[in-house]
Amino acid sequence: MPSSRVAIEFMEKCRAAASADAVRDVLFADMAAMGFAYVACCSHVDPLRPPPGAVNMINYPAAWLARFSAENYAAHDPVFMAARTSAVPFFWDDVLKGRRLTRLQRDILQDAAAIGLANGLTIPIHSPGALPASCSLVPGPDGVDPLQVPAVFLMAVYAHERARALLDDGAHALRPALSARERECLALAGAGKSDWVIGRMLGIHERTVHNTIERAKKRYGVAFRVQAVVRAVLDGQIRIDDLAD
Repeated sequence: MPSSRVAIEFMEKCRAAASADAVRDVLFADMAAMGFAYVACCSHVDPLRPPPGAVNMINYPAAWLARFSAENYAAHDPVFMAARTSAVPFFWDDVLKGRRLTRLQRDILQDAAAIGLANGLTIPIHSPGALPASCSLVPGPDGVDPLQVPAVFLMAVYAHERARALLDDGAHALRPALSARERECLALAGAGKSDWVIGRMLGIHERTVHNTIERAKKRYGVAFRVQAVVRAVLDGQIRIDDLAD
């Protein structure tokens, strides 16, 4: 899960944001700078009639959002459904080719592609107590560097969690106390270090590193270590600067 200076600077800007709208503006600007033309970091709900507390940072074409809402596509979107069961980021073409889609789902993808929403990258977001969510990013005509994906993963999860916290003061009510070793291992994992490298740096076994991070994940009730890193940063248990390579 390598980090980068651009991800750290992004997190600093999101932390300084005073509203979910301000987080949205940072997200759109920084993702555009990385080569993504469209962004949908959102709860899996009607984008034009989101319920209270839903994260809804989307810059897809207005005509598509109107159709998505009118046709209740949120209940059928194959990208949403894939995100709910996926443990890692995925490009649409790679994952959806292996799924049996309904005619409506195929129509949704074809209609989206016709207006420029094709072969996006989706980052699943499974946050305890939150609505199902994901961050989908559609590359612009020049494409994006695949080596950026791990940093983008960190950025997307942080943006979602920061926006969610600003929308709901109780969103992160669970703040478990991490041990010093858990904080060390999470910070180094967030800086892109492998379990083996972390073990060498701390003088412990690779398996001990893995188990320590798994305990931290369990404390937060999250599936991915990047989520544990983000939650620890938001809780103030590790500093954003600790994630520097």
